Amino acid sequence: MGTSFDVANDLSRMDLSRTDLLRGDSDRKDTRHSSRAADRSRLLGALAFQALIAEVELTPKPGLVDRRGSGAHHDLSLDLMRLSATILKPYFVAMSSTSVGRDVDSSLRQELAAIGRDAEAMMCKATHGSNTHKGAIWSLGLLVSATSCSEGQTATEIAALAGAIARLSDRAQPELITHGDAVRNRYGISGARGEASDGFPHVIDGGLPTLRKRREAKCSERICRLDALMCLMAEVNDSCVLYRGGREALSLVKSGAQAVLRVGGSGSAHGKKLMRDLDRQLIARHISPGGSADLLAATIFLDAVERQQSEIGKDYDLSKREGRDGAA
Repeated sequence: MGTSFDVANDLSRMDLSRTDLLRGDSDRKDTRHSSRAADRSRLLGALAFQALIAEVELTPKPGLVDRRGSGAHHDLSLDLMRLSATILKPYFVAMSSTSVGRDVDSSLRQELAAIGRDAEAMMCKATHGSNTHKGAIWSLGLLVSATSCSEGQTATEIAALAGAIARLSDRAQPELITHGDAVRNRYGISGARGEASDGFPHVIDGGLPTLRKRREAKCSERICRLDALMCLMAEVNDSCVLYRGGREALSLVKSGAQAVLRVGGSGSAHGKKLMRDLDRQLIARHISPGGSADLLAATIFLDAVERQQSEIGKDYDLSKREGRDGAA
């Protein structure tokens, strides 16, 4: 799909009129939408997009789409995931723009929900119905909004504010039973909704600390991100896994990731072998830890925001600069 980015830009221009109206209304109502605020919204939208690209291109990831192939999926590919991320970028910008300097209240929640539904519809249109980033629209959208409400926040503060937004009701939410609802009803697991409402505890207490500890240990950026993913897979009650394979599959994912971490992580010889074994098992069972992947993107985004980065580098480019091998 060599022209995926051109297709994404064309589709975004076709269907962003509603989002542009929302953004325009916010601009007219609030003079704080200055040129600087607009620049910051574009930056946050770009960081959210780059976090999605960093997650999908990270290789090798057990059961997930990466630079090797489609993992446990039959309807997804690396090109399709890149296209989807490109499609979503202007919607993340709009979520940021509508949140600048705002109080967390029902009005903000309704505006964000409307943008999110437009983003999801556009994603489905571009991917012909494949669910590439539905969970990421929710998690990254909340984090982008929370970051925009007030500058100078820590990752923990951003996550807590995102949780406050998530706990507000969406009055216009369609009466549909989602995969997350099915998992919640059957297993009592709150999934992505509960993770956000609780202030992203697996990101704040797991993914981020692991990412940064590995950096302190002078690991390549690829290994840092892979071990952050292993940490998330080891702890998250992933609704994507539960929906596809039930509790047995969830136990396999958690125990497999825990085993990788116990032997020194994805950078150790034994850890690499265990990751390959886990990858084969998940592909054979059509199990993909998509919820953990979404939280890895959230981890990468929050890390970049807290470090005041203007860009999220690709792990293999960063590894080359560090003088290490970033190949799969």
